[in-house]
Amino acid sequence: MKVETLLPLGKVDPGLRAPEVALDIRRVGEDAALVESLGYDGLMVEDTKQDPFVVMALAAQATRRIKVGTAVAIAFPRSPMVTAMTAWTLAKLARGRFTLGLGTQVKGHIERRFGVKWSAPGPWMREYVQALRAIWTAWQHGTPLDFAGDHYRLNLLVPLFTPDAIEHPDIPIHLAAVNPYLCQVAGEVADGVRPHPVCTPHYIREVMLPAVRKGAARAGRTLDNFQVAIKPLIATAPDADRLVARIRDVRARVSFYASTPAYRACFEAHGLGDVARELSALSRAQRWEEMPERISDEVLNLYATVGTYDEIVPKLLHRYRGLVTNVEFSIPTPDEAACATLSRMVRALQAE
Repeated sequence: MKVETLLPLGKVDPGLRAPEVALDIRRVGEDAALVESLGYDGLMVEDTKQDPFVVMALAAQATRRIKVGTAVAIAFPRSPMVTAMTAWTLAKLARGRFTLGLGTQVKGHIERRFGVKWSAPGPWMREYVQALRAIWTAWQHGTPLDFAGDHYRLNLLVPLFTPDAIEHPDIPIHLAAVNPYLCQVAGEVADGVRPHPVCTPHYIREVMLPAVRKGAARAGRTLDNFQVAIKPLIATAPDADRLVARIRDVRARVSFYASTPAYRACFEAHGLGDVARELSALSRAQRWEEMPERISDEVLNLYATVGTYDEIVPKLLHRYRGLVTNVEFSIPTPDEAACATLSRMVRALQAE
């Protein structure tokens, strides 16, 4: 099992990103070097408050071994040509260590935050990835570009704007997914899938992976090197007393995800559709304080991995062994002792 983490390491609650904490762009190189020294396999960054590609460039420059990538960058507001150029540059800088993780976002964000007209995300993402591949092939081999789809018509390459071939042109693409159609698209055109944190092992095994296999069969592809990478919901702390606060945080997070229609399939798969609809109603009424109490301990442990530092690694292994290839995990690292503890936990996960 490969172990990845998100920046900023040691400044967020395990498994969560605290809203009041911001990544310090001036410390990315130092933080990335720390991640590498702790023995991690990869370092990922989200597309939230800072440009993920700028952050990854800084991380790639400061490291030599670990994989770097986006988990995930929002695809549709960026044209395929723009994303292709950025990924090509990062692949050259990172000497083949860069993974392009892409996500669709939801209609409200695409239209009202990015100002882009919405379309069915599954077919759009399939075409987007195909366009990227076509662009990269043309750059690497000097062949004409002639891509035509429902969203993009790309056929202009000018020497002044065409990059040279690179040493590692086969840039892996991972797609964030929840529902079966996007999982099928990942199986068709991508190199990996990133289940949402609320996707349980049962949901991944019984819903997502069959759809991935269906897509691969449709495209005549094998899944020999296909990756399944997840950032689980985790509540962990050094001892039981301090674990209480982490459990409270994760319970609130589960209630929020359950209230979101885009993730409802993950709850309906466990017979919790009525709970999800009730939480949606509470969310619309802005009755936020009432939502966590709707998540029982049984439901909490269905969607999150809970335990002290001594317990959490065996629980993660039990939960994801043989199911995922990459797991994102960290604990706060305020001092050398905490760094040493985290390094041991990373090695224990990698042993699988």
